[in-house]
Amino acid sequence: MIAEVGGLPAPLEILGPGHGGGRIADVLPSALAVLGVPGAADPLGLVPALAGVRRIAVLLVDGLGWYQLPTAAPYAPTLAGLAATVARPLIAGFPSTTPTSLVSLGTGVAPGAHGVLGFTVRVPGTDRVLTHTDWAADPSPLLWQPVPTQLERARAAGVTTTVVSRPEFGGSGLTLAANRGGDFRGAAGGDAVAAAMLAALAAGSGPTLVSGYHADLDRHGHLSGVDSAPWRVAATEVDAMLAQLVDGLPPDAALLVTADHGQLDVPVAHRFDLDTDPRLRAGVRLVAGEARVRYLHVEPGAVDDVLAAWSEVLGAAARVRTRAEVVATGWFGPVPEEHLARIGDVVVTCNDTYAVMASRTERPMASKLVAYHGSDTAAELTVPLLVVRG
Repeated sequence: MIAEVGGLPAPLEILGPGHGGGRIADVLPSALAVLGVPGAADPLGLVPALAGVRRIAVLLVDGLGWYQLPTAAPYAPTLAGLAATVARPLIAGFPSTTPTSLVSLGTGVAPGAHGVLGFTVRVPGTDRVLTHTDWAADPSPLLWQPVPTQLERARAAGVTTTVVSRPEFGGSGLTLAANRGGDFRGAAGGDAVAAAMLAALAAGSGPTLVSGYHADLDRHGHLSGVDSAPWRVAATEVDAMLAQLVDGLPPDAALLVTADHGQLDVPVAHRFDLDTDPRLRAGVRLVAGEARVRYLHVEPGAVDDVLAAWSEVLGAAARVRTRAEVVATGWFGPVPEEHLARIGDVVVTCNDTYAVMASRTERPMASKLVAYHGSDTAAELTVPLLVVRG
């Protein structure tokens, strides 16, 4: 079923920034074009297919990568049917992690421009590491992420805009960075998310845009592994949510479903621990990023030594490069000067199913998860776009 979409690379193949066609950052600009927002581009070519649509719901299912679709299919018949008929692959962007992808989706621009450049990043000029998923008001979301969101643009054009996500995310730094401009509605669980999205679609009297988020599949993948029993249950719940949304779409509405990244199970034998290996700590002042993509901020003059030490210890498990080398690949898009220091002096990008843990300096659970993401393999970067008309 899924494999019939031709030209897809093997799951562990490393992708370059030019791979594929559409990007997750293209979804909302194309949705705005369908809704008639002046000046909105349509990079995904949705306008012809969705002619006459006046209401659009965009649902992001955390962790539902393209390569997870066949795994989920036995437990998710609605998803499997949509994947077979109305799915196309998109590229999430790099790092392939939730905060970066959510803000790329919400702003319609590449990570370099919006500045949310990883799961955790250094606050320049300090020794503070900002965890974007725990972000409140410091630094200011409007200064840290300066790009206007697509919801702001839509609202300015007269579109009714709503954000549906877990109640505790209302007013968070990440929500404001990604989705400011939408009225927030808290909803926990798939049924509640679907009901709130459908209610928001029905409430608008004119052009309407609803952005929804569901986290449980990703959480169970991390905790128990892809295709574990809890992950299968979560896939079943995602399917029920999708069925509820599809069945409830108004005739002049469309549903767009995508994801922020895929996931890979990381065997214990493929885990390095930078906190227990003095060779990996030498010359490193501060560590950010996450297990599959590490940002190393080093002591003055230590870049070459850190590059050499990490390259020797990790070998074929990772690519160890300078910030300039990684920026030059183009994955971040153009990076303004004020965002460069959020990326490590040295960037470690893991290959295959390897990861670099920080057992003592990060949250205890971070080193005990089963599945991870963040790197530039096809399985992590490739996500689906499902397009359903009412």
